[in-house]
Amino acid sequence: MLARQFLIVIAIMFWGSLPVAAGIEAFHPGTAIPEFGRIAEVEIEFPIAEGTEFHVVFDLADGTEPGEVNRGLESLARFINMHVAAGIPEDDIHLAVVVHGSATHDLTTDDHYEPLKDATNANAALVEALLAHGVRLYVCGQSAAYNDVSNEDLLPGVVMALSAMTAHGQLQQEGYTLNPF
Repeated sequence: MLARQFLIVIAIMFWGSLPVAAGIEAFHPGTAIPEFGRIAEVEIEFPIAEGTEFHVVFDLADGTEPGEVNRGLESLARFINMHVAAGIPEDDIHLAVVVHGSATHDLTTDDHYEPLKDATNANAALVEALLAHGVRLYVCGQSAAYNDVSNEDLLPGVVMALSAMTAHGQLQQEGYTLNPF
């Protein structure tokens, strides 16, 4: 019995010595896109190889509530901010996002968005920032048709694709890998 109590005390002492996650307060603006995509400093054990060049496509289907920024879109800003902070030149970061489903509305102008959502599109500034950093934004034409979104309804710089499947196929042929998050 005494041995068991001793092991419990040791376990509690060990557990107490583990670093505690800092939580949301550990996140700060990045240097590339400070308005979006907050990042945390991380002591990495899986280093990024020197000369790495990223070609990554994200898939986004879930829309947001009116007045909210889409976390999926913000992940692109976070990706840029994290990797610039880790020493990757921004010219070596090539990102795209293929948007479909209910997220289609998150890439539309206020003229289209406001009557549907009774709010302005909180994603417009983020989309503009992503485009300024070379991110390619594609909308699934099939989802757009289903959601009654025309090319004229899209924010400037957003491109209508035949479908999400088509856009992913073409981007893979260009060497883009799919980010599963």
